[in-house]
Amino acid sequence: MANFFDEMYSGDTAGIREHYQEFQNWLTEQPATIIARKQAEADLIFRRVGITFAVYGDDTDDDAGTERLIPFDIIPRIITAAEWAHLETGLVQRVKALNMFLHDIYHDQKIIKAGVIPAEQIYKNAQYRPEMQNVSVVNDIYAHIAGVDIVRAGAGEFYVLEDNLRVPSGVSYMLENRKMMMRLFPDLFVRHQIAPVAHYPDMLLDNLRSVAPVGVIDPTVVVMSPGMYNSAYFEHAFLAQQMGVELVEGKDMFVDDNLVFMRTTRGPQRVDVIYRRLDDDFLDPKAFRPDSALGVPGLLEAYREGGVTLANAIGTGVADDKSIYPFVPEMVRFYLSEEPILNNVPTFQCRKKEDLAYTLAHLPELVVKEVHGAGGYGMLVGPAATHAEIEDFRARLIAKPEGYIAQPTLALSACPTYVKAGIAPRHIDLRPFVLSGKTVSMVPGGLTRVALKDGSLVVNSSQGGGTKDTWILEK
Repeated sequence: MANFFDEMYSGDTAGIREHYQEFQNWLTEQPATIIARKQAEADLIFRRVGITFAVYGDDTDDDAGTERLIPFDIIPRIITAAEWAHLETGLVQRVKALNMFLHDIYHDQKIIKAGVIPAEQIYKNAQYRPEMQNVSVVNDIYAHIAGVDIVRAGAGEFYVLEDNLRVPSGVSYMLENRKMMMRLFPDLFVRHQIAPVAHYPDMLLDNLRSVAPVGVIDPTVVVMSPGMYNSAYFEHAFLAQQMGVELVEGKDMFVDDNLVFMRTTRGPQRVDVIYRRLDDDFLDPKAFRPDSALGVPGLLEAYREGGVTLANAIGTGVADDKSIYPFVPEMVRFYLSEEPILNNVPTFQCRKKEDLAYTLAHLPELVVKEVHGAGGYGMLVGPAATHAEIEDFRARLIAKPEGYIAQPTLALSACPTYVKAGIAPRHIDLRPFVLSGKTVSMVPGGLTRVALKDGSLVVNSSQGGGTKDTWILEK
């Protein structure tokens, strides 16, 4: 792996970055036995609380279909106030443009008519929903909750790696990580001025209430889950509890006269805003997959008629597809007449003949991703792949080039991490959560994910990654 930016150390290991100096002072005061005991305590508490992530794999995976503790690392990732201000401004700009893009493609389609994005990139996209054409949504907001994956590479520049706009997960781990750090190391929070994140559920609820259907004064909000066997069920239950709203499944609701109701012990109660945590295909067996037992028959028509708000909107996934990702900087210019504050990772679109030729010639150096892939699945990390894996992907690319993009293998920044051998650098990313309603807002921070295997660049929880608390210094 090429040289990478170290979040804590500048130059050689003798130089501590200024914003990590106080933490380093504290760390040197701690006996190794104390750090080990605190890490073990954190693991035990997380297991007791049930903070797990279901793992799905193929038939050869012994862990397939099991629940796994998401490893938590007790060494925080620290970001300065100035760096966060830059990130926050760039994220607000990007999510605004993405919401404008979504409204545009389901209405006037100006960006297609202007030739900025080829029409087939929209209409042939598996996430494009023609059922949403000319449907009005409250405040023209489609992605009410966005999880944008940020990486730092090179000399320390931030890049956007992915936009997650369908059902982005991970915010519960952000909140639980902070609670754990405050429980284990209260003295650290005395020594640092760290921006809080605990108010996220209040912000989320306010945001969801702000996009209630027109005319609804005191909206009822629910969290809709596929059920306890979903990989992120802990988060669904956690957020419902933290917001003080009902956690429901499709079987708990029904549609009557284009309004949605949930069954309660006191009789039917109208539902105004559904924070749904399942994909479009399963929402309504009348409109999408007829075999879905997870959805609510008639939900799409109620939504189209303005009887209920869905967050995120149906059809939002077209904007987080990896084949659309390369066009986001142009969206910013087209809709906002601004230059993008946050850069994309350079991307080769394998549907283009010249990009495919370059990708095929440089597979051992590149990361290749399925355009509809997620969770670290369906991707090739060239430098870490075997010859057989590379040749397998070569065949896939030749057979279906439009199904893939390729990117340089970035030397992701690293942060000190507690591992069996002690404290060692491990590669990380960051997922801030951006809320869009009447305004665009976010709590300072996000979920830092860490690739726990030495040299690995894959941070996804489903692929064995862990998480860290993310500290945004207030000054």
